[in-house]
Amino acid sequence: MSDEAAAEPDRIPGAPHPRETAVLYGQQTAEQAFVDAFTAGRMHSGWLITGPRGVGKATLAWKIATFLLANPDPDMLGQHSLAVDRDHPDAKLVQSGAHPRLALIRRPWDEKTGKFRAEITVDAVRSLKHFFQMSATDGGRRVVIVDAADEMNRNAANAILKELEEPPAGAVILLVAHQPSKLLPTIRSRCRELRCAALGPDDLSRALAQAGHSTDHAASLAALASGSAGDAIRLLGSGGLALYADLVQLFDGLPQINRQAALRLADACAGRGSEARFGLTLDLIDLFIARSARAGLLGEPTTQGAQGEARLLARIAPDARAAQAWARLQQDLSERSRHGRAVNLDPAALILDMIFKIEETAQGVAAA
Repeated sequence: MSDEAAAEPDRIPGAPHPRETAVLYGQQTAEQAFVDAFTAGRMHSGWLITGPRGVGKATLAWKIATFLLANPDPDMLGQHSLAVDRDHPDAKLVQSGAHPRLALIRRPWDEKTGKFRAEITVDAVRSLKHFFQMSATDGGRRVVIVDAADEMNRNAANAILKELEEPPAGAVILLVAHQPSKLLPTIRSRCRELRCAALGPDDLSRALAQAGHSTDHAASLAALASGSAGDAIRLLGSGGLALYADLVQLFDGLPQINRQAALRLADACAGRGSEARFGLTLDLIDLFIARSARAGLLGEPTTQGAQGEARLLARIAPDARAAQAWARLQQDLSERSRHGRAVNLDPAALILDMIFKIEETAQGVAAA
């Protein structure tokens, strides 16, 4: 994919864009909170939609936008959901990405690098001045979606703050934020928050099916993806479930590690074309350690990411003291991972080092 038309920074590979998603699963509380505010005439000009990555925040934002554009009367009563007929003229315009009274602010495409920029720039936010001037001639409500707001650089954040402080008449700004703590406190104070929750196994299965992914391992995906449909799709598309099962099998021998198995897993991360496998392995090792620490605090997990994982975690993290050891290891290895990626350390060597640190920690826990 070599140009902006081939990809969108707010689209998860393997899933429909949030504007195309027909049904929002698992976020009835947030949806109802907005509908109640609309019905009661307590509309805010700024809304902060927060929650874990991949649970439907952007989909909620697009559904709110469609609802507002299709229902211009702020005093209308009898609304019980955000549902809008997909054949409604405004809904069709939103789905096509061409609604004249809807603006989308996201990371811009960099023609020089052929990639999306790492941040939302101030120029993207300044474009709202022109949008508000042009859309005002059409009448009706105007809606802005910022996805994701925590990707704004400081100048962009200050620019959006000005719009929130002096919003044009009839304008609603929807800020999607994975990490709202990164936003300016003044931005947070100007918005009403809608909190989206992690999806349970049933809602996750429905969301995956809607995105065209069927699986018999919804419980494992819910455990590993922490209820994020986006993360679950990434795991399905990258072979993450099978790789995590391999890790569990490798660590099942703790406090001793099978050296040959460890070498095979590390070697699979080396060489040209193995970058994705390397990154996924690092992420899943980090997840395994985090789940070990959690098991030490909360006991054997009721759901597991792979067969035998719950029993393994209960054995290597039997108490709070073990939880502390695993938590310290996660902090240490996370730093090693960041450093290793930054300086391009040999992938196989980095993976082996992390595996042996896990073995060392397990031996320390067993001896305590």
